[in-house]
Amino acid sequence: MINLDGEIIEEVKEEKFKMPSINPFDFVNSIHYSKDNLIVDEWSEKQYNAFIINKSLSFGSDTVIQANEMNSRPHLAKKMQYDFLRNSIRPRKRFNKWIKSEKSEKIMLIQQYYKYNTEKACQVADLISDEQLITIKNKMFTGGLTNETRSN
Repeated sequence: MINLDGEIIEEVKEEKFKMPSINPFDFVNSIHYSKDNLIVDEWSEKQYNAFIINKSLSFGSDTVIQANEMNSRPHLAKKMQYDFLRNSIRPRKRFNKWIKSEKSEKIMLIQQYYKYNTEKACQVADLISDEQLITIKNKMFTGGLTNETRSN
């Protein structure tokens, strides 16, 4: 581009800066221990995921009541929920494990044999006898080493 004096002007390209998202566990850490206020504007309030944060807090024996209070009041603004949790929970390092579902061999065999999802396989599991399960296991056997033969 040239200005009125005939000098060449370099165009300045504006780069759009994309804000990095705030991890839900950063919010949990600020509620548990650091007590830093992470919600300072509308953008940071949109990053607050109440479901994940309340679920994370529900695994602690000393934070489950506060998490339940916020679960029962989903109509509150995210900032209000966050401020309540941050100010009502005492600062402490917490290492709560997430509860995971256990995989049953019976359920897995039913899923593979009948092509059922987990929910349907759990419903049908009580209807299948041990003899039927052994038959299914023998039909599903493709060869190779099993866990029983490896340990012997």
